[in-house]
Amino acid sequence: MAKGKSIIVKGISVTVVSDDTGAYISLTDMLKAKDGDFFISDWLRNRNTVEYLGIWESIHNPAFNYGEFAIIKSQAGLNSYKLSVKEWVEKTNAIGIKAVAGRYGGTYAHSDIAFEFGIWISAEFKIYLIREFQRLKNEENDRLKLEWNLQRTLSKINYRIHTDAIKEQLVPPAVTRTQAAVVYANEADLLNVALFGRTAKEWRDANPEKDGNIRDHATLEQLVVLTNLESINAVLIRQQLQQGERLTRLNETAIVQMKSLLNHSGIKKLK
Repeated sequence: MAKGKSIIVKGISVTVVSDDTGAYISLTDMLKAKDGDFFISDWLRNRNTVEYLGIWESIHNPAFNYGEFAIIKSQAGLNSYKLSVKEWVEKTNAIGIKAVAGRYGGTYAHSDIAFEFGIWISAEFKIYLIREFQRLKNEENDRLKLEWNLQRTLSKINYRIHTDAIKEQLVPPAVTRTQAAVVYANEADLLNVALFGRTAKEWRDANPEKDGNIRDHATLEQLVVLTNLESINAVLIRQQLQQGERLTRLNETAIVQMKSLLNHSGIKKLK
């Protein structure tokens, strides 16, 4: 995960870290605001919690183990029922909650889930948590906009006309049968393969000397297409299309749109 950042919620320092699947908030830090003894395992044994986590995973995690989830759900709420974060992750392949080692170690949950956990601290704490998290996201967006404008200004100064050969390299390759058959752990990687021809990890392995992630190094054209693919993918998910079919359709769309943008004079005016 990327370097952690802290937000102050009702006097408590709460760490937020990010990776390719989104922002994760430290539940371990949040617990410091709870009066009396309360553990994450107490929250996990509640039936409503288990149902919420199952719904979240079903939407965001194609590899979610529904069989194990059904067993856990049937036992949730019983006095004898106990479940740790480690057991939940190992049994269901969950991605919404994870244990992080190192300097920013502890139990982290995706922001959606962390907000739900916040109500167990207090309604007031949840409201302040959402407010401070949004403030952090707004600051990051402002910084990214500044960096974006700076990068585009420098690019404009050093702009060189792209040759047809360079343009062809930006056009996504058609997905292979093997790629279409792979079950991707998250929708972000599905879009990465459709547009860039590789997952975020594959890009990092091939570019260890570069900072950031695959999307940080995308061209303006690729970012435009990526935004379109996210909207199209949401529609395809609602249509209940299998992941492999969605990948093929998204890839075909990415190829068509990239060719169109690379040959469109209007896009050059934005650079």
